[in-house]
Amino acid sequence: MTTLESFLSELEAVATTAALRELRSKYLGKKGVLTEQLKTLPSLDPHHRAVFGASINETKKYIEERLKEHEKQLTSKEIKAKLSKEKIDITLPGYYKKPGGRHPVTIILAEITDIFVSMGFSIEEGPEVESDYYNFEALNIPQNHPARDMQDTFYIDSNVGSNRSGDDAFVLRTHTSPVQIRVMKNSSPPLRFIAPGKVYRCDSDISHSPMFHQIEGLVVDKDISFANLKGLLEGFLRKVFGPDVPVRLRPSFFPFTEPSAEVDMGCYFCKGSGCRVCKGTGWIEIMGAGMVDPRVFNNVGYDTNQYSGFAFGMGIERIASLKYGIDDIRLYYEGDLRFLRQF
Repeated sequence: MTTLESFLSELEAVATTAALRELRSKYLGKKGVLTEQLKTLPSLDPHHRAVFGASINETKKYIEERLKEHEKQLTSKEIKAKLSKEKIDITLPGYYKKPGGRHPVTIILAEITDIFVSMGFSIEEGPEVESDYYNFEALNIPQNHPARDMQDTFYIDSNVGSNRSGDDAFVLRTHTSPVQIRVMKNSSPPLRFIAPGKVYRCDSDISHSPMFHQIEGLVVDKDISFANLKGLLEGFLRKVFGPDVPVRLRPSFFPFTEPSAEVDMGCYFCKGSGCRVCKGTGWIEIMGAGMVDPRVFNNVGYDTNQYSGFAFGMGIERIASLKYGIDDIRLYYEGDLRFLRQF
């Protein structure tokens, strides 16, 4: 039986592409039948060498053509068999993937931002790693102020103690108020902007987090009064918590405002009758505010005889907790889908 007859006989028995590859290797591979026959050419006389070489090349060409044809047939057959076996049953119900949602902090932050933008405020941002000057000194926070204590502030250099100050000491900002200083140093009044962002403090429990979000606001212009501040904050809180929420301001102290006030609103849960959340008072502290201290204006080169202004700051998580009835700030950062899917 010749080589070609042997090949055709074996080709008829091939039923898979894998078997076809083995047959190809047997006849056309590096150690295949035709390859071995070609190796005998040098031992033949020139006349027989030419005839025998031409015969091998014709056989090789024919085998390649038949292999190609057979491979095409087998591939088509195997694809049809696979498609038939793996046929999709379109009557089965599909897999439902729940859509994602926004984080409650993101929702409240967007809502608050939209309210202030509608009131004519712009949005400013600043670095989260701040110098001691912008975070403390420019805001009229003296060296002995408790906010400088290591238990409250994350210092970037562990060797920097509470007695260091100036541009050579850096901290993770403890509030977004440094943005106010940066903007005032590079802009002239009138100013009306909010500064949202992350802030950091060495505190962690059910109502405090080492990282949380704040929004600070600043208005500077001629003839700005405390009445303007009160009216703005009342309008803001009533847009967030409803038109009937009562608002009051209590005297307080902040180094960068004078006079200063704590802003309270009527308890969102008991409507003023007294409950566990408001500790029976009917009021909940919501933010701090006040008129910008003249020393802060002096630090940025503003004429205190010509300009006045007010500032306010609030925690986003606190507002979200009051609005959604969340009693543990740690829930915002644990990534629990049972919690997050409620929003």
